[in-house]
Amino acid sequence: MALPDRLQRVKQWARQIKRDVVALWFAARDRRTPLSAKIVAGAVAAYALSPLDLIPDFIPILGYLDDLVLVPLGILLAVRLVPPALMEEFRERATTLEGRPSSRSGLFAIMSIWFVAAVVAAWLVWRFIAARP
Repeated sequence: MALPDRLQRVKQWARQIKRDVVALWFAARDRRTPLSAKIVAGAVAAYALSPLDLIPDFIPILGYLDDLVLVPLGILLAVRLVPPALMEEFRERATTLEGRPSSRSGLFAIMSIWFVAAVVAAWLVWRFIAARP
């Protein structure tokens, strides 16, 4: 397979991922979506549409791991939980949507995780320093 063909396949895959994230955003807000699918779809869409990553991209290898592995796996799981007819409807809506939604809840969740991690790290450092003679 020639390089241009592979590049086209990767571009097509990226477009499908973007479309599916927006479709999952719709699925999480639709009353016809089962509760388990809503929870997973909402979490995946909130994370994928959040302007912050759980693992920042500047961290070698791990920074891109969430974008290249975790998000697609989350999308696959969520898509399997949403009934196929509904998912097709949400994909059509996502295709016609102008622009991309953003997720303030995803931003808040990631900021909360980072805040809790910072507090726990500070507490552990404090305990370590206080325990030294």
